[in-house]
Order: sequence, then structure tokens, then C-alpha cells
Amino acid sequence: MMPSSEPIGITRGRGGEVEVNGGPVDSFAAAVLRRAGFLFEPSLRGPWVRLPFDMGEAWENEHATWAADMLTTARYHVELDPSLHASLTSAIPPPTGRRTTMMKASQPSPLIAAHRPRR
Repeated sequence: MMPSSEPIGITRGRGGEVEVNGGPVDSFAAAVLRRAGFLFEPSLRGPWVRLPFDMGEAWENEHATWAADMLTTARYHVELDPSLHASLTSAIPPPTGRRTTMMKASQPSPLIAAHRPRR
């Protein structure tokens, strides 16, 4: 079977919903989209593929970008709406010194200490 030249489009709709429009959404692409958090809702024109509502724009952008990256890696032609690109700074929270300080100050678990080899 020849791959389709029509791209899988991931867009933000007029109502703010993130959805997949067109393209060859075969069983593998559907599995990838489900892994990225997309839902498949029945409709009169076939399944409506979308992200859950009201999860926040940053979450939607992150999951749409993740889906596009996974599909592109699997050699699908994907067109991601420019408004959905997750920026690197919003996807990764900045590190804080407090957590590393707390980790250094904590004592090892008694279970780990009990399994240390004796000398």
C-alpha cells in the first residue's frame, strides 16, 4: 500500500479544541495519537480525534507537539498548527536548588542500609 501524500493535520479549532484534521490515520497512527492523549469520539463524519477539553493551553501544546514528533519519527507527514508548538522553556520546569538540597540532606532508607554488603 502506497503512503498517502495528504498530511495529518493537528490544529486548534475555532472553539479552542485541539483536533486532528485529515490525513492517513491508520491503526498505527491512531495508537500513537492515543498514546499522546488524543481521544476518538464517534461522529457522523467518522471519528473526531481530539485532546480532552480544558486541560490548559500549555498541556495541549505539549501533547500536540509530542504527537507530531512521534508521528514524524514514524515517517508520517504531519502539519502542526504553529500555535501548538510547545516551547522548550514552557515544557520543562526550571530547576530549583531546594530539591537538590533536600535530597542531599535526606538519610538513606533503612531497607537500603540493611542490604549493604558487610566488610
